[in-house]
Amino acid sequence: MTDLPHSLSRSLVIHAPRALVFRYFTDSARFARWWGAGSTIDGRVQGEVKIVYPNKVVARGLVTRLEPDRLVAFTYGYEDPQKAVRVGGSLVTIELADHADGTLLQLRHDLPTAAQRDHHAPGWRFQLALFANVVADERNGKLADVVDAWFRAWSEPDTAVRARLLADCAAHDVAMHDKWCCLTGHDDLLQHITICLQVAPGVTMQRAGEPRHCQGTALVDWTATDAKGGPRGKGTNVVRLDAHGRIASVVGFW
Repeated sequence: MTDLPHSLSRSLVIHAPRALVFRYFTDSARFARWWGAGSTIDGRVQGEVKIVYPNKVVARGLVTRLEPDRLVAFTYGYEDPQKAVRVGGSLVTIELADHADGTLLQLRHDLPTAAQRDHHAPGWRFQLALFANVVADERNGKLADVVDAWFRAWSEPDTAVRARLLADCAAHDVAMHDKWCCLTGHDDLLQHITICLQVAPGVTMQRAGEPRHCQGTALVDWTATDAKGGPRGKGTNVVRLDAHGRIASVVGFW
């Protein structure tokens, strides 16, 4: 497109692998999960894009570029003739790149006027936050299972079984911080748990309620009980997840 001299740019990190993020531009069900019911995308060059906002305003466009797992571009404008940007009147380009915490998304929206650019800026702040949450929620759809494996590891007396549990649920360089530990890595953690089991035999930890998740970080309430089921403590863990849904760090509060 030509004669679109005014651009807004935004970037953010999404806590999910790049391939998963890109699927939202080739799968209408996922696209609608982001934008809302009735929204669709035909993930090919010249494929149609339709965005249905909650207030029933409809935007349409066509895919102009598509590079798997790396880039998508589409025209964007409104059906309503009262809107300043008509169908085909602007261009959205989204580029994806690997990042240590998942995927770096960079958006550029080219528009005819500065007023139109400024009008769309708050909307993209909101929509990209929604997008980051939707993708991270899918990536971490089994968060409760991951957290349960973590707590089982803290109560498991068999060292080999405990090591397998941690390998399944936590990154190799997982960090753990609370009142009594400041450690990094499976080896350090396994040794610490061994001491905890010796000092407090029979004590187990369990998740209390559903984790509260936002963009790769979760709040997890827990309780600790003794061998007879009596209360030994409770608290909340702040759990940060890596791009693959494994626990990257835990900060524990009693």
